[in-house]
Amino acid sequence: MGHYSGALQAWAQKQGIALLYIQPGNPQQNAYIERHNRTVRYAWLASTIFNDTELVQDIATRWLWTYNNERPNMARGGITPMEKLALAV
Repeated sequence: MGHYSGALQAWAQKQGIALLYIQPGNPQQNAYIERHNRTVRYAWLASTIFNDTELVQDIATRWLWTYNNERPNMARGGITPMEKLALAV
């Protein structure tokens, strides 16, 4: 376990969050996250050279907001994730 995973485990425990893990070598158990990671990687991460962590965080925040609020998702009938969430409430 690396430094960051230990820090995540400690933080989660303090917050009362249980971390659940998939079986190693079985990404099918985590298909939604794997799909999201692929989308992030190809949408902006692989096409940008970052000079510092703050730049990555800024671009990630902007991209996530656009993804959730402005980008229609055809799998959801052409609405954004936030519109879908509003319908569920």
